[in-house]
Amino acid sequence: MKLNDFLKENSRKLSEELMEINDRQFMGENISGYGMKKKTIELIGNLMAAMFPTIYELEVTDDVYVLESINRNMIDGTVKLFDILQRLLVNQCRNEKKQTCTQEECKQKAEELTIEFMAKMPDIRNMLTADIEAAYAGDPAARYVEEILLGYPSVQAVAIYRLAHEMFIRHIPIIPRVMTEYAHENTGIDIHPGATIGKYFFIDHGTGVVIGETCTIGNNVKLYQGVTLGAKSFEVDADGNLVKGIKRHPDIEDDVVIYSGATILGGDTCVGKGSIIGGNVWLTESVPPYSRVYNSTPSPIIKEKK
Repeated sequence: MKLNDFLKENSRKLSEELMEINDRQFMGENISGYGMKKKTIELIGNLMAAMFPTIYELEVTDDVYVLESINRNMIDGTVKLFDILQRLLVNQCRNEKKQTCTQEECKQKAEELTIEFMAKMPDIRNMLTADIEAAYAGDPAARYVEEILLGYPSVQAVAIYRLAHEMFIRHIPIIPRVMTEYAHENTGIDIHPGATIGKYFFIDHGTGVVIGETCTIGNNVKLYQGVTLGAKSFEVDADGNLVKGIKRHPDIEDDVVIYSGATILGGDTCVGKGSIIGGNVWLTESVPPYSRVYNSTPSPIIKEKK
């Protein structure tokens, strides 16, 4: 069969089948809106350029115009966030069949949440200042602060996480998760926006790090690549469905270092202040403050070629 013949005979039928599948799965309860992922990525660009204008601004500008660049990205980011959020809230109301909900109420709520979030931008940037300082102090290979901003994936991942977290705690739907998954795609670092992370946080190298939704991390904590702060098990209800919204991930107190490949699981697991968790440790129980947790030293077998 020729390609043109295939299209003439099958394209409409196949399209109708795909439409039916989509309609069954989620189109009737769609709360995202078309183009939302692209718009959210554009929003990330505006917010990052507002916080780091000399790093993320796409247009080259003289120093005297940096303030104007920040202001433009703040305005663009505000408009984008409001637009996405308004459509999300309207669709969410429709799906939940709130008879008292009107588009005007959703618009007002979107305005309130947008204002609340944008007002936090200086605070988020100050938190990132401490994170950048932690990266510079914690990596002997770092020679310049600019090197960290331009080249360290963890800075990008943590910056996007901190933006998303401020949205998450305000119960802004979907957008925070899209943001952190975008960071995950680009850096290999998976931080759920619901996690709570203190000041002076640094992930060295970063690839393969996973931080779960209900994880809490204190101040001055350092992780290396491949660390997982995850769930030990998943509770189910009487019908066998996963129970959501319960504490599943560990607590990491202040001044803790966790080396590469370590896996720490469970909502009742706590790593005490000042502890060091060695590489490739598997930990499902709490450890007291100032502990040192290591695996037994392996005994490698070395054979010389004769």
